[in-house]
Formats: sequence, C-alpha cells, structure tokens
Amino acid sequence: MESAIPESLRTEPTKARTMNAGYVPPYPAWTTRFAADVKQVVMAYFGIQSKQKLDIDSLEPFTYRFIGDDAPGYWVPAYEQDSKGYHNLITIGYWADVTTFHRWAKQSGFFEWWHDNERETENIGYFLEIYYPEIGQFETIFSVQNAPEGIAHLAVSMSDEIQEHGYYGSMRDRLPCAQIDDLNHEQSRVGSCTSQSHTRIKLQGRKNLCLIRSGQDWSYTQDKERRLYLAQVEPVLQKGMLFLRDEGSAEGCINCRYMTVLDKDTGQPTERTFGLAQFIDLEHLEAWAKSHPTHVEIFGQFMNYVQTMNYQINLRLFHEVIVVPEQSQYFEYINCHAQTGLLKYK
Repeated sequence: MESAIPESLRTEPTKARTMNAGYVPPYPAWTTRFAADVKQVVMAYFGIQSKQKLDIDSLEPFTYRFIGDDAPGYWVPAYEQDSKGYHNLITIGYWADVTTFHRWAKQSGFFEWWHDNERETENIGYFLEIYYPEIGQFETIFSVQNAPEGIAHLAVSMSDEIQEHGYYGSMRDRLPCAQIDDLNHEQSRVGSCTSQSHTRIKLQGRKNLCLIRSGQDWSYTQDKERRLYLAQVEPVLQKGMLFLRDEGSAEGCINCRYMTVLDKDTGQPTERTFGLAQFIDLEHLEAWAKSHPTHVEIFGQFMNYVQTMNYQINLRLFHEVIVVPEQSQYFEYINCHAQTGLLKYK
C-alpha cells in the first residue's frame, strides 16, 4: 500500500491531515501516476445547447477537429436535459500539456471558429468551460485498477493500492496542494463578467474553485447486482445530483450536471453516468459529502448494496477532483439561457 500523493509531489506538510496514523482502508482503491514531464493538464468542456433534441453530429464543430498530433489524448461525449428543459451535449477533451492544447485550438481552426461573430447569430447555444490544473492541483480515485476514465487515460500507470480513502476528508488528503494550503475561497462574487454582449458572455474565474466529476459504470454488472444498483442506488444518486443542480447554492454548489455518457459512434446512451459539479471551494464539497441528507442517503444506499453483494461488485466508480486558481479557469457562453453553467451566478 502506498500514498496517493507520489513521492515527487510530497512536501513537508503545514496543514493537518485527516487520516489517523496506522489507518487501514476497508476496501482497495487506486489513483493515477503521470510522467515526470507532465506539469499542467487541460480539461476542456465543449458544449452545445438547444430547445430541440440534439444528435451526436451536433458535436462535430468540436470533435471533427480532434485529429492530428495535437488532438486531445482522450475525449468523451455526454448528454443532459437541464432544469429549463434544454438539451445539452458536451464533449470533454483532455490534454497533458497546455502548449499542445493552445496549438491545437489555433491550428485546427477552433479558436477562429469559436470567436467568429456568426456563432452569435445561430439558433443554438454554445459554451466553453476550461480548467488548467497543475499536476498537484487535482486528485483521482478508482475502484478498479485497470479501468481508466477521464484524465487517467493520459497517465502512464495506476498506483498500487492507496491508503488515503474510505473516510471523510480523504479527498483533501489525496490533493498534493492541500499539504500546504487550506484551499479556501475568497468572498468575491462568483463568475463576475469580464466581457458581455447580448449573446456572448465571458466570466472570470475565482480563487480555489473546486470541480468534481464523479462517474459510475454499471455495464459490467449482471442479474442481482444490476437490479440492486438500478433500483436502489441510481435513483438516490440522481436525486442528489438534481438537488445540487436546483437547490445546491446553499451548500456552496455553483452548478451541477448529471450526465449520461454517449457512444462516440452512434450517439446512443451507454451504461455510464457522471455527476459534474462546481463548488466554491473544496470545503463546501466536503461538507455536502459528509453531512447533507442527500449524500447521506446516497452513501447509505450504496453501503446496503455492497453489503448485500458481500462486497463483491462489478460496478466501476471513479472521480477526479480539481482545485484551481482564477487564472486557470476559462468560461464563455454564447446564446445560452441564464441558468446555464456558471451564468446563474454572474
């Protein structure tokens, strides 16, 4: 068993850890290991919004550019219908280097297309939410060692079993930057506009914004396990995600999307979902996870499920959590309704 924080990112901590000395986790989990030359990654969310149902081809302005040496190392499309009834398609692209991402955006013609005023005359909406975390500003965790998701597709390997999981506060203990930083937010207004027209709005970032993408893959489950997950766990998970979407502001949740992963070729829904939520800081995410009734219910139903299965489950779980400074965030919305993403707090 090893620490979730690799040796190269360990430092003399000035902030207390939550994990007790000699702690042994109740079940195994793993995290990602990156090449030594990976210093800062890119997680880019490209979105399209419409009152009408969208098909996978609607993402082509983004995805047909995902070719060549500078293309994302991994990308995945997903869908949700939001609180206003609008259909939203996104594709998430991951790059292991900021320079490569900007070179792709320029040479592929994406930047030129995105900034063209013609986007503002179309009858659909677009949004762009980009995060540039340094290697010490994010953490990942997986319930299966050889089942990468998200940024893990850019890693060189998975760790051995890690120690920092299975207790409240373990997210913070896995974050390298939390060794010396409380990662608290500032009392500034969330999402202040830096530029605005009637149809195109750009928002500034804010200090220590926290993003979590937490996913579930039940495609490997069968029979009793599948029935238990779909009847007992998934409904309360969805309930919790919709609470964060519609009422999460009191918990420090700026925005939440509960999304279904789509097949890249057919656009059909898969048996994979994820919650995607922005919190004003890590502390607010931790507080919701520890004590809010919606998450307590999620955790309780999940524990009933795994205990019923005698801890032998084929469900695959993962999450990636990032905490980034304001200069490592980029948000822009074109023709989107006022409750889209971070616009509700501009």
